[in-house]
Amino acid sequence: MANREGIESFVLVHNIAKRHNIGTMARSATAFGVSEFILVGRRDFNAFGSHGSTSHVKFRHFHSLTEARTYLKEEKDCDICGVEIADGASPVNQHPFRKNTAFLLGNEGTGLSAKECEICDFFVYIPQYGCGTASLNVTVAASIVLHHFGVWAGFSERTRDGNKFVVAERPAKQVRRNFCAEEVESVIEERRIKKENASHDFLDENGTSDSPSNMMDTLFGDS
Repeated sequence: MANREGIESFVLVHNIAKRHNIGTMARSATAFGVSEFILVGRRDFNAFGSHGSTSHVKFRHFHSLTEARTYLKEEKDCDICGVEIADGASPVNQHPFRKNTAFLLGNEGTGLSAKECEICDFFVYIPQYGCGTASLNVTVAASIVLHHFGVWAGFSERTRDGNKFVVAERPAKQVRRNFCAEEVESVIEERRIKKENASHDFLDENGTSDSPSNMMDTLFGDS
């Protein structure tokens, strides 16, 4: 298959119930050539299962799905693909891709919400051939879909050394491990939203002193 020069893939994460699944998805993202891993809502994540791969993929954070969609559409020229057994969804093995694509995966129990479906341009599902389960784990589904996209895009296979693939040197560490850092302006906006929606604080669910927002207060001080 021809190499589609310059094609990129992205993973969009919102409303994943089990935070440790993000670490495992990040490992798959690095294996299958994902350019960015986009978190919506909370910025902290559990890197369990990543085996150090979170250092090799860029993380980006947005407060809302609308902001994430705007970024992907206007700056990355992306289609947004929902991974869901939805009406009109195409089997992923048919490779119904056209250009840069961001894959939005649903909650482990409930799948994609109506709000999440609204930002999707199209949907794919993974055909199953056995009768023992109704669906796949979100990390397994991500791996299958990202692999198919890589095949369609003609990504170059990574060099092998014996029975393993060669891992690149680890880049410089982020400011805080298992945390998606942001620009100062974004931190200020987060503070503003948190003050206005104190009773509905989604970034600091437990109100603990070691929350992401308090971490940012320490890093940047009062503005």
